[in-house]
Amino acid sequence: MSIDDTVAEETRTVDYAQYVVVAVLLLVGGFLIYTGLTLDEGFAKVDPVGPKFFPLIVGVAALVLGVVLAVAIPRGSKGEADAGEDIDPEAPGDWRTVGLLIALFVAMILLVNLLGWVIMSALFFAGAATILGSRHYVRNLVIGVVLALASFYAFYSGLGIPLPAGILDGIL
Repeated sequence: MSIDDTVAEETRTVDYAQYVVVAVLLLVGGFLIYTGLTLDEGFAKVDPVGPKFFPLIVGVAALVLGVVLAVAIPRGSKGEADAGEDIDPEAPGDWRTVGLLIALFVAMILLVNLLGWVIMSALFFAGAATILGSRHYVRNLVIGVVLALASFYAFYSGLGIPLPAGILDGIL
């Protein structure tokens, strides 16, 4: 071991918060693989590869990336800021924004079956834009409604996958 290696060892810092990302990647990957393996074959009507293919591919990719990150973290591997970035990578996170986005995700999960995809995703898109700093509330909502309707009909008509209509059942 040379002196340069010793200096590199001493200056290497481990960002333990990255292990949360590893845990999330592994949990999501495992969930996607489990869900993909337990899907019924007749769920999607127009999918030539079947409904299991994409959840399995994304699940395996998430597991692989989680393992790669878990190996890279103790080695001190850390993302570098791009030359054009105007943020300080050492600055603390904005936990208020993260908390509000998590609350928005939880609300979406809890209310999508009751209110339906169109209403909840329109509110979700508009809410996320607002939380992330947009102050054009009406424009956020209009874009949210357009995205919600487009995604609803893309899944329903294009893929043959019905999304929950909720209280708009019979209207959509």
